[in-house]
Amino acid sequence: MRRTVGVVSLGCAKNRIDTEQMLGLLRAGGWEITADPAQAEAIIVNTCGFIDPAKQESIDTLLEMAQYKKSGRCRVLAATGCLVQRYAAELREQMPEVDLLMGVSDYPQICSLLSRAFLGERPVAVGCSRDVFEAPRVLTTAPFSAFVRTGDGCDNRCAYCAIPLIRGGYRSRPYERVLAEARELSQRGVREITYIAQDTTRFGDDLPQGNLATLLRDTARLEGVHWVRALYCYPTRVDDALLDALCGDEKICAYLDLPLQHIDGRILRRMNRKGTPEEIRALIGRVRSRGITLRTTMIVGFPGETEDDFRRLLDFVAETRFDRLGAFVYSAEEGTPAAQMEDQVPQEVAQERLDRLMTLQQGISLSLNRARVGSVCEALLEGRDESGRWLARTRQEAPEGDGRVILTPDASHRAGEFVKARITGADTYDLTGEIL
Repeated sequence: MRRTVGVVSLGCAKNRIDTEQMLGLLRAGGWEITADPAQAEAIIVNTCGFIDPAKQESIDTLLEMAQYKKSGRCRVLAATGCLVQRYAAELREQMPEVDLLMGVSDYPQICSLLSRAFLGERPVAVGCSRDVFEAPRVLTTAPFSAFVRTGDGCDNRCAYCAIPLIRGGYRSRPYERVLAEARELSQRGVREITYIAQDTTRFGDDLPQGNLATLLRDTARLEGVHWVRALYCYPTRVDDALLDALCGDEKICAYLDLPLQHIDGRILRRMNRKGTPEEIRALIGRVRSRGITLRTTMIVGFPGETEDDFRRLLDFVAETRFDRLGAFVYSAEEGTPAAQMEDQVPQEVAQERLDRLMTLQQGISLSLNRARVGSVCEALLEGRDESGRWLARTRQEAPEGDGRVILTPDASHRAGEFVKARITGADTYDLTGEIL
């Protein structure tokens, strides 16, 4: 009888790909995958270690899954991923509930390490590798949409970020292997490909040929692919070739995810972010002139951020009117330069600034959504809500991060279809509409 394994994936879409590749290895190794943790003899929690709330969520999830050793069939609880890579020794000492600890470079060993744990060992594997983990995948997204990784690690060395400490410096996957994975997914019925990495705009720098713009164009030519997009673009690496690619093919979504983090020049320098406020504004002008949907991320409460610095950020957001904006409070991460900086902003001040920023963005988002009422667009049907209405996205909404378009019930369609829809109503983040 085959052993059963369940997996909980936390954190970003890049972590999800690691999880899907582990599931592929487990299935090939004879494991039976279950979505019910009560039925799993082994439970894997693929953790996130990016910022404090993510770390706490990982620990809480491990403790929650450990209860299935009492109430379910679980014999082995495994912690994998970024949190383990950073804190394996502490987790081994402080969490006796965990039977296996495995970092981000050791996913290929998942089957053998689990087998050792079932024999009573307590393996710890936190190696360091320059290879980008690749394995057959078991998709955990809807069957018509998938993320594809273009590389791993990061060379930007932002002062607040622990990613280089966890995943090392940047390295691209070979161009043909990335495109081959997109082709294989499209042959399996995936209609939307979303390229991701810590910095997708760096793709190809370490390869003999190819870059993100050419990858988008080549992917758009694949039979079966209907939409392709890229997330996590670094501002100073976005050039006209990439912007032209985003607008040059109807299959390539004219959508740019551009994490800016701040606009004050002094704060950007302290963050070790490349580019000046003037260069950022010039880039936004080039993006806007092409009609590209613009998403960004901001950090509030970075060490040394004054009220005036924050007001400049507010003014910039009000002036730019981003289509999508996410923000989070700065988190002091061990081993990063920012954690050693003076003038750490009190948590309550940073939280108050976050609230003000997101209140501003809510008004902007509502206004922009209302401006879309009456328009006709192509929408991807993702599933139904409890009342039977379709939950959908357009080219202007990326998977898992943006709002949705809620469409009237229509039994003649199925999930994964692309339909024409008219927008009839707007909320702060979501839209409503009807299928035409």
